[in-house]
Amino acid sequence: MIDYPQLLLLGAIAGFTIFLGLPLAVLQNVSSRKKGFLNAIAIGILVFLIIDVFSHAWDTASSAARDAYVGTTPVSGAVLDLLAVFGGIAIGLLGLVFYEAKYMTRVAPAIAQPQQTVESSSGGGPQALLQTQLIENVNAYKLAMMIAIGIGAHNFSEGLAIGQSYAQGSIGLALILIIGFGAHNATEGFGIASPLTNLVKRPSSRFLATVGLVGGGPTFLGTLAGSLVGVSDFTYVLFLSIAGGALVYVSMLMYNSGRRQTTNRVLMIGIFVGLCAGFLTDLIVTLGGA
Repeated sequence: MIDYPQLLLLGAIAGFTIFLGLPLAVLQNVSSRKKGFLNAIAIGILVFLIIDVFSHAWDTASSAARDAYVGTTPVSGAVLDLLAVFGGIAIGLLGLVFYEAKYMTRVAPAIAQPQQTVESSSGGGPQALLQTQLIENVNAYKLAMMIAIGIGAHNFSEGLAIGQSYAQGSIGLALILIIGFGAHNATEGFGIASPLTNLVKRPSSRFLATVGLVGGGPTFLGTLAGSLVGVSDFTYVLFLSIAGGALVYVSMLMYNSGRRQTTNRVLMIGIFVGLCAGFLTDLIVTLGGA
C-alpha cells in the first residue's frame, strides 16, 4: 500500500526516467551513417507510440459509439469522444505546424546573420560552411523540442491513467503502470536526444533539462490531475489524440532528415529496432497487468 505523497513521487520518477536517454545528445564524432541509424531507431520508437496512443484513443471512442448505437449510453457522450479524437489530432498535428511557423522559424536567421556578414566580406569558404552548420544546429534544437512536446502530451495521458487508477483504489494497477511507463520514458528520452548528436557545439545542460521537463514533467502533472479530479473519457481521448497528431508530425520531419543522412536500408533497420524496443517495453505493462 502506498500513500498519496508516495504516489506523486513515483509518478514524477516515471516521467523523469526520460532523462536516462538524454545523455545520447552529447555524443560527438558520429558519422552521418551512424547518426542516421540512431535517428531511425528514434523514429521507430515514435511510430510505436503513434500506434499505442491511437489504439487506446480509438478503442475508447469506438466503444462509446457502439454503446450509444445499441442504446445503452447517451449519444452525446459518443459524439464528444469522437470529437476529442479528431479535434485532438488537429490540435497536435496542425498546432505544431502553426507553432513552428510562428515561433521557431525566426531563430535560424537571427543566428545565421552574423555569419552572412562574415561571408560577404571574405567571399565564402569556411564561414559559409560554419553558417550551414549553425542553421543545422538550430533545426536540430527545434526538432528535439517538438518531439519533447509531442511526448509530453502522450505522457500527460499516461499520468492521468496512473492517477485515476489510484483514485479508484486500484493501487496494484497504478504501481504496474508507473513501472511500465517509466520504462517507456527511458526510450522516449532517446528519441528526443537523437537529433542533437554530433552537433558543432554540444547542447547545454540547461536545454537538456528543459526538453526533459517538457517531455517527462507531464507524467507527474497527469498523475496529480487524475488522482484529484478524476478523468473523463473525453479528457483521456483528447490528450491521447493530441499526442498522436504531434508524434505523426515530428516523425515525418525525422524521416525526411534520416533519408538525407543514410541509406534507406539502414533507415528501415533502425526503425525496426526502435519498433521492437517500444513493443518490448510495453510488455512490462501487459504482463504486469495479467
